[in-house]
Amino acid sequence: MNDAISIRAASLADTAFLVDCNAAMALETEHKLLDREVLKRGTEAVFADAHRGFYRIAERAGVAVGCLLVTREWSDWRNGDWWWIQSVYVAAEARRGGVFSALYADVARHARATPGVVGLRLYVENENHAAQATYAALGMRDSGYRLLETAFADPL
Repeated sequence: MNDAISIRAASLADTAFLVDCNAAMALETEHKLLDREVLKRGTEAVFADAHRGFYRIAERAGVAVGCLLVTREWSDWRNGDWWWIQSVYVAAEARRGGVFSALYADVARHARATPGVVGLRLYVENENHAAQATYAALGMRDSGYRLLETAFADPL
């Protein structure tokens, strides 16, 4: 594809696309079938409260081909916010075409221009070597931390 990639802020009107992307990503990377109604409500919640984060959408020739979510984590050590890149998805037919690189560059540019942002972070599945290579090619490095969790009951 020779068409340029454009990045824009997502809006509530993009909910169906974002839900489709997140459901596909969960199935591809973790072999999980997500409850689409819970996913829809969770996606809409981002638009209802800007403190939860924001979505960016990549388009090629006016067609949405990728997306990501940015959330914030306060760092008392640095007196600023880490921006976490989450819910990354690029449509299969658009992969290896610079879509994530464009999304990442857009987020990095916005982060650097936003006072108080101290850096970018993301997590990646241990076995997702293709994604890890992509992130490394963009200059991201292993933080030296392991991500641990305690999951509570199924979401409402």
